[in-house]
Amino acid sequence: MELTDRKKKVLRSVVDLYIRTAEPVGSKAITELPDMKFSSATIRNEMADLTNMGYLEQPHTSAGRIPSAAGYRLYVDELMMDYRLSMDETKSINQAIEEKMQRVDKMVEKVAKLVSQATELPAISAASRQRSLTIQRYDLILAGAGSIILVLMLSEDQLVNKLIKLPVEISEADLKLLGAVLNATMTEIPVEGFTRELMDKVMRSAGAAASLVPVVVDFAVDTLRSSGGTNLAIAGQSRLLGLPEYRDVDKAQKILETIDEEALSNLPAVMQDTNGTKVLVGPENVADELKDSSVVVTKFDIGDGMQGMIGVVGPTRMDYAKVTARLSYFAESLSKMFAKPEQPQLPEPDNNDSIGGTNRGE
Repeated sequence: MELTDRKKKVLRSVVDLYIRTAEPVGSKAITELPDMKFSSATIRNEMADLTNMGYLEQPHTSAGRIPSAAGYRLYVDELMMDYRLSMDETKSINQAIEEKMQRVDKMVEKVAKLVSQATELPAISAASRQRSLTIQRYDLILAGAGSIILVLMLSEDQLVNKLIKLPVEISEADLKLLGAVLNATMTEIPVEGFTRELMDKVMRSAGAAASLVPVVVDFAVDTLRSSGGTNLAIAGQSRLLGLPEYRDVDKAQKILETIDEEALSNLPAVMQDTNGTKVLVGPENVADELKDSSVVVTKFDIGDGMQGMIGVVGPTRMDYAKVTARLSYFAESLSKMFAKPEQPQLPEPDNNDSIGGTNRGE
């Protein structure tokens, strides 16, 4: 039996109504729809045919119909209308993401200070993504005369959007073509994959909307770079001045200039394939400037595809057992904190050397 356009229209109406009401749908409910111009008898016949074809089911003899698994499959593949996020929806989602990132930023700064207090050494705290984000879908929505909303759905279910002023008049059909080309060629690729050659290829296929492609690509690249970066905080650098190794002013100044975000930015990458705590002694460090120092780092899970890292920088004669024990305690506590819906307070440092290990003394 042929699945005509009318049958598809009836099936789509049944699915839409059932999604909204969770009640079996009868022919009367369909005939009352404003875009349904067929008689009740015609609708009943079409619903009977759809039932025989396996797209609808009838739970009870006198009840209406509900979609079958095959009916849902056809609906998803061919029949459902595109859902356009409202401005309020996109704003709400973006606010939730921004609040999450602000909490992470504050956490990174606070943890660095706490670790420095607990170890009496300069401390590092970082949060980074365990894997690179990619764009899963592009949506282009007309937002009135002369502008559109570009919506990017990122991996890990993040949404970002941008209001774009149109340089030329572009129709709904032009936007659909551009969206189809973008979704076919520029999804699930790392930021390095957004090459000039790929952009030129998309522009050649985008028709009247080709002038929008560079704007879309720039926003996509900026979004991936900013979303996939590492938040890094350093605290307690001045604590080195109290150590015998750095009583020499020139040596102290050199090490203090070294302990900055640029010199330590590679540490999260060093930890990617490491479990537990990593100790970098002298020349083993990622920065030449730290070859006369030691760095101890460990990591913890933040959730939402993010990973945290804490560590300290100090002289090579540091008490490694005490430092690693304290860092491990912090990491374990932070992992538990982020695993819970309601986050408890961060562990407060104290003056007892037995945090997470035995009392070894100074």
